[in-house]
Amino acid sequence: MRLSFFIARRIAFNKGSSFSRFIINIAIIATAISVAVMILATALVNGFQQVIQEKIFSFWGHIHITQYQPNAGPLTEQIPFPDDTALLHQLHSTPGITFVNAYATKSAILKAEKDIEGVIFKGVDAHYDWQQLQRFLVQGSPLKYTDSSYSPEIVISESMARELRLQLNDKVIVYFIQGGGLPPRARKLTVTGIYKTGIEEYDKTYVIGDLDLIRKLNNWGATDIGGYEVFTANYKQMDDIGLHLDNIVPEKLFVRTIRDIYPNIFDWLRLQNKNELIILVIMTIVAVINMITAILILILERTNMVGILKALGMRNTGIQEMFLFQAAYIVLIGLAIGNTLGLGLAVLQQQTGFFKLPEESYYMSVAAIDLRWHEIVLINICTFLICVFVLLLPSLIIRRITPVKAIQFK
Repeated sequence: MRLSFFIARRIAFNKGSSFSRFIINIAIIATAISVAVMILATALVNGFQQVIQEKIFSFWGHIHITQYQPNAGPLTEQIPFPDDTALLHQLHSTPGITFVNAYATKSAILKAEKDIEGVIFKGVDAHYDWQQLQRFLVQGSPLKYTDSSYSPEIVISESMARELRLQLNDKVIVYFIQGGGLPPRARKLTVTGIYKTGIEEYDKTYVIGDLDLIRKLNNWGATDIGGYEVFTANYKQMDDIGLHLDNIVPEKLFVRTIRDIYPNIFDWLRLQNKNELIILVIMTIVAVINMITAILILILERTNMVGILKALGMRNTGIQEMFLFQAAYIVLIGLAIGNTLGLGLAVLQQQTGFFKLPEESYYMSVAAIDLRWHEIVLINICTFLICVFVLLLPSLIIRRITPVKAIQFK
């Protein structure tokens, strides 16, 4: 066993009371808190982004294929085109694509007894993958389709139901905006389901009904649709898949990812990464400053011992190693406590959801946690290496200590 390692271990685990012991405890606590905060910050940001993205993708898919329209926004009604069986086969055979839904939208006004609400009517057909939206249904069930005509049912959001004072199986009059100076066309539909995503842009805007109703109102053909929404197995692949689809869809069709359609939401999500980075940097600086303070106090308190070791022939590098080993002990103990605290709180939040959030601001009522173990390991490794590396600087003070003065130091 190396002498510097042996002495460092004896000093680190010395149970005697001293000022340095108090400082070491403070350094351990500071390191533990810093690591715990970094783990929780990373888990919270990951969980927040994961939940919001799942809600966005579940409602609208990852990629949209529509007729090209200059300056088209999220609420722009689509230009119809025939449902293409050959194109659908190509889409389903593309690696990474899990499902394709046909849809169309139309501006409308919901009217209850005394209240009205402007909405976007999203029409879907009998092949729609309701499994994606099933998790958001808080009451009722999806649409039931008929062979003879369009389904007279509608799914609305919880916020709409509350504002219009509607319940399941209530009748609501929907006025569809025709444009071109034509009067709106009214249809009486039954509320068969109530959903809640928690995303205000969806809950206050969209209702879901039968695509056949839009076809009849717009005088479209029996197979005309407004577009396809494409779901991918991994949202990180949607940009690459979107580029691939650009090469296989007909020229008249336009491919856009949901990030292109709702850039403000994704810009907001990316902003959370900056917040996470700021927290990680601040917590690392706190841990480093505490460790530098602790090692300086340890060196000053044991100046006499340093002088004796130098007088006995121990080299500066060996004495530096001794204090670095001691600092490594402190960091490792702080990491162990910090991981226990951070992971414990994260798991507790996952299991109980004790930390609540205002849903109108954060799109979720409970703080979401997503633990990614490779990031936790990286936090631990980087914290350890940065702290130990930075402590090389204060340990250089040892080279300036002379044995004669150090032995006299009290």
